[in-house]
Amino acid sequence: MKSLKPLVVIVGPTAAGKTEVAIELAKRLQGEVISADSMLVYRGMDIGTAKPTPEEMQGIPHYMIDIANPDEEFSVAMFQKGAEQLIETITERGHLPFLVGGTGLYVRSVIDHYDFTPAPKDDTLRQKLMEEAANLGPLAMHQKLAEVDSATAARLHPNDTRRVIRALEVYYQTGKPITEYQYNDKVNQPKYRLFMFGLTMDRQLLYRRIEQRVDLMVTRGLVQEVRALQKKYSTLGTALQGLGYKEIIAHLEGACTLEEALETLKRNTRRFAKRQLTWFRADKRIQWIELEEFTDRSEIAKEIAQKIAGELVTV
Repeated sequence: MKSLKPLVVIVGPTAAGKTEVAIELAKRLQGEVISADSMLVYRGMDIGTAKPTPEEMQGIPHYMIDIANPDEEFSVAMFQKGAEQLIETITERGHLPFLVGGTGLYVRSVIDHYDFTPAPKDDTLRQKLMEEAANLGPLAMHQKLAEVDSATAARLHPNDTRRVIRALEVYYQTGKPITEYQYNDKVNQPKYRLFMFGLTMDRQLLYRRIEQRVDLMVTRGLVQEVRALQKKYSTLGTALQGLGYKEIIAHLEGACTLEEALETLKRNTRRFAKRQLTWFRADKRIQWIELEEFTDRSEIAKEIAQKIAGELVTV
């Protein structure tokens, strides 16, 4: 039987410090980092995504960052293909691949056998749905989707009309939700030799870190970044509906004050972190690291390295 390639996976909620810990760990284990964050793929979206700077990367190679423009299509299937190729390449040069991020679906698409079979298309039906959307508006179309595919509707923003229409197109043709084509995990055998770790901390401490991070983003120029992106790209693009951008856009369009936008952003980020934890807690392969038990990220990296070093010797 062919031996499985080792893969270190670091997950956890936003603001938990995944990137910092992964970099410290990668320095110890000759690692290279593949980002599993659906927002870091976009160029120019730096402050609102807390994208690591070259200085923060400390010479550790990072991939799947800055590979698409905010107005370009980027899917989990595209991420899966790129990440799997990178794991092969990193392993071939004798280094250890790290998969690091908080986008649960991106992580699962790589570590499990997700088969992204293309769903059927119907240009005539799609055109009809687009005309319907123009007449009824995005909220009505989102409600139509919720009635037939509540799971997909729950994860799509009501203004993401393109994806709402695509999901309706698939359902009306097949009677099946689009997720049956996107997230088809049929194979039980492991793909990689996984070393999975989740970073967690007291909920109130995490919420304080989230609030501090939002305040720091504003200091670093979040509003100016969003304004520049708004001028360059359509505000209805999928990327600009992301956390940290849609709230500031609402302020720039006069829907609320900056203070109100920031409070909304903090609240939405707290809710997002809670959803992330719920997703990752369901995966029993993850070993959880309680961050309060350590004084700094170097200690955390040392603890994780000790947990996997002995097993890596036998790889």
